[in-house]
Amino acid sequence: MAHGPNDAERTGVFRRGDDGGYDEIEKLYRPPTRRTPSGSGGGGEGRRKHGSGGRGPERSTAAGGRGGRSGGHGPGRVYDGSGRQRREKERRRRVWRNGAVAALVVLLLVVVVFPVGMYIWADGRLDRVEALPDYEGRPEEQPGTTFMIVGSDSREGLSDGDMQDLRTGRAEGKRTDTIMVLYVPEDGKPTILSVPRDSYVNIPEIGENKINAAFAEDLGGGPSTLVQTFEQASGVHIDHYVEIGFAGFVDIVDAVGGVEMCPEEPMEDPKAGLDIEAGCQEMDGSTALGYVRTRASARADLDRIQRQREFFSALIGKATDTSTLINPFRSVPLVSEGTETFDVDRDDHLMDLARMALAMRDKPTTSSIPVGSTPTLAVGSVVLWDEEASGRMFSAMQSGEEIPEDVLRD
Repeated sequence: MAHGPNDAERTGVFRRGDDGGYDEIEKLYRPPTRRTPSGSGGGGEGRRKHGSGGRGPERSTAAGGRGGRSGGHGPGRVYDGSGRQRREKERRRRVWRNGAVAALVVLLLVVVVFPVGMYIWADGRLDRVEALPDYEGRPEEQPGTTFMIVGSDSREGLSDGDMQDLRTGRAEGKRTDTIMVLYVPEDGKPTILSVPRDSYVNIPEIGENKINAAFAEDLGGGPSTLVQTFEQASGVHIDHYVEIGFAGFVDIVDAVGGVEMCPEEPMEDPKAGLDIEAGCQEMDGSTALGYVRTRASARADLDRIQRQREFFSALIGKATDTSTLINPFRSVPLVSEGTETFDVDRDDHLMDLARMALAMRDKPTTSSIPVGSTPTLAVGSVVLWDEEASGRMFSAMQSGEEIPEDVLRD
């Protein structure tokens, strides 16, 4: 093929020199030539000497394989043509992927499914009663949150030996042994409010009597009558209802490993099965029950009310303490015993009990409904509320405000 006179000046054409090598233009544009083993032909000997710099022969590639990389970095990858290495990599990826999925499933069970299952199981163990039914004239829902907490003298769950050991007697049915209202304002500290059980009030279908008569089954009362009586006497709407009997109280105290209390004086009351020294001490369930029931002190029922508030706060604090919650030997029995022995309203759930416990941990103030006088009437010695002070207390609760300090009572 003939070439024009200016073909030599075209940079797009590579040309051989007279000695068979590359001219200067071809050296600039031609990609490097792969080295070939000795004896493979095509000027291998000359190129090997040129590339090795006289330092010995180049490594040869495996039969049927690709040449190794230059620059002294060792041989390249070796392919045997069977795909074994590729399949082995895929197998390792599958094993890793399946292991990761299995680990994720286990983590999901531990973090999500197990707690949800435990919650459903525990919530189902709560005993539910009709405590908060609507009735004509009931106060509307109000700001803040209120829990009525009732300690009953129910002997349900106690054997004959238990009743003898705990000095509970064998009374049938149940009556109120403790009435408290936990009030959580919209802003401010919660308050545990004791309701003297001798408070003289008007009870629906029963008439004027002590407020504990509203709970007495033999008079036709019960949880809903008690709630309605308090709501009508105070004008305060009750949002949640919680009740616990003697057996449940003892079991919960024992489940948390006892509660420390610090009575200032020794106390002895054979009727309540109580005989303790002054000073700080760990009280088990039976001792604690006698401690919150006894009236063997100077102010009788008023001292009893104060001890009940203090003990209940200490019990909730112990039950919700981190050392209790992370200890399965404490937390599991606590959940088991607690959920089985609490009575709650039909619309209440375990989450509501948790909210109550959290509010109790917030170092609530404690008070009793202000007492005006304690006359003796046809039904016996009763408590009449201080109209002015109790009225201001209930007004704050109706508005969701913190209760004024000057109306708080020991």
